[in-house]
Amino acid sequence: MNYSGARILIECLAEQGVDSVFGYPGGSVIAIYDELHKHADRIKHYLTAHEQGAAHAADGYARATGKPGVVIATSGPGATNLVTGIATAYMDSVPMVAITGNVPVSLLGKDSFQEVDIAGITMPITKHSFIVKDVKDLARCLRSAFAIATTGRKGPVLVDIPKDVTMALCSWEAQSETERAKALAALEARWQPPLGATELADAAAMINASKRPLLYAGGGIISSGAAPELKELAERLKAPVALSLMGHGAFPAAHPLCTGLIGMHGAKASNMAASRADLIIALGTRFSDRVVGNVASFASAAGVLHIDIDPAEINKNIRSGRALKGNIKAILQALVPLVRARDSSDWNGDIDAWKQIRPSSHHADKALHPRFIMEEIHARVPSDAIITTEVGQHQMWTAQFYPFSAPRSFISSGGLGTMGFGTGAAMGAQVAYPARQIVHIAGDGSFRMNCAELATIAHYDLPILIVVMNNGTLGMVRQWQSMFFDGRHSATTLNRPPDFVKLADAFGLAAWRATDASSFKEALALALESRRPCLIECAIDIDESVLPMVPSGKAIEEQILEP
Repeated sequence: MNYSGARILIECLAEQGVDSVFGYPGGSVIAIYDELHKHADRIKHYLTAHEQGAAHAADGYARATGKPGVVIATSGPGATNLVTGIATAYMDSVPMVAITGNVPVSLLGKDSFQEVDIAGITMPITKHSFIVKDVKDLARCLRSAFAIATTGRKGPVLVDIPKDVTMALCSWEAQSETERAKALAALEARWQPPLGATELADAAAMINASKRPLLYAGGGIISSGAAPELKELAERLKAPVALSLMGHGAFPAAHPLCTGLIGMHGAKASNMAASRADLIIALGTRFSDRVVGNVASFASAAGVLHIDIDPAEINKNIRSGRALKGNIKAILQALVPLVRARDSSDWNGDIDAWKQIRPSSHHADKALHPRFIMEEIHARVPSDAIITTEVGQHQMWTAQFYPFSAPRSFISSGGLGTMGFGTGAAMGAQVAYPARQIVHIAGDGSFRMNCAELATIAHYDLPILIVVMNNGTLGMVRQWQSMFFDGRHSATTLNRPPDFVKLADAFGLAAWRATDASSFKEALALALESRRPCLIECAIDIDESVLPMVPSGKAIEEQILEP
């Protein structure tokens, strides 16, 4: 059957199981939007206030579900407005397919109106890019894009489609499930080299010989679905489990073996464990600078067993004594039975003692304390709630104080640290799970960046609860200025509009301002009961700090614990 390129796009999306897409129309994608209108019963399109919001929504959808998120934008500025969202997904290995329109093939390279080389622009931040210059190649490129995005180390793929390709006619045939499975298996095999019995036995021997092992878990545990295997390994070894920011939810925070966040703002127990371990078993994580601190001193007394799907990460930041490359779930399923079970570890007592060392600021008597806010939210929301954040102090407070217990319950920008990410991500998560409670924790600085998406939230009646931690400053930068720049708070004080409660009301959201524990509890109860889009503005002390903190260039055990 002959279809237009735009219709082929719709058929390929449906074939891939896509039910929701996010985007913003324009001249180069007008034929695509015409087909979306005709097939609205098959694929629902969510019109955002800005293309960046659409990209973050596709990202949030993907992080919440594990399925690829899809975003559509027109050529030129529409396409470039996706760049930050694509980079955010790339840094955190999130499966996304970004579909951009472009000028007709005959005008490519001629500096035509709203023409950019978006494939060239995004080359460093995508797994792969396609420029489809012939409608006969469109279905193949789209299918390949989804396969590449979702196999191996996941990530974003760009498909750039000139306008005339979307309007050209071509015969189209559906891809069978068998064909699709075969293509996915072939790509996945490239990421999973055969593991020999000797490699597994040597890794197990390394683990069995250790006296003070530490499991350091990252986002790869979540993306590979390996949380059960991680728990089994930890309980066999009676070993502490430290989590990267992206690893939150991979291991239950309430589990006795969990030491929490590791690194610059990590828990004392996690950082001391890394410094005193004789073996670090790194699982689906890349030893980022925010975790490692001073490279020369990081885990200097420990051997390193690194298990990761991406060979490029092995020995990139930290030298490993041994590495296993491939899908973490498959590797752990083969490795765990070779690990000897222990009744206790040589250092469980040390871990328990370090867990008791906390900054006094965690218990400070404040009118409205970040820890109280996080604990109150956790106590009131359903157990399957999803928490999204922006980037900054509130993000770290969430990671420190909210006890995540399940994978994909925490959605935040880690590698790129994208302010403005969370509102769109919350929309994507809510679209994915309409019945679940989504709570978006924001700082006042980050929230300003994409607050126009309140229009999207209100229009689609997405019952997201937004909690704005308003300390009237770019808090994380101010904290550094206070500590290391003699208190010169240059360009960080936000003594300016808007009034967030009035802003939310203007967009049609219910909103409250909380200035103390009592008013926050009252507002939270009303918001959760309403199951409608809501915002609570929380007045936070301008000099509230995120502690512990490791100064730049210091070893991670050299933590600042007190203001």
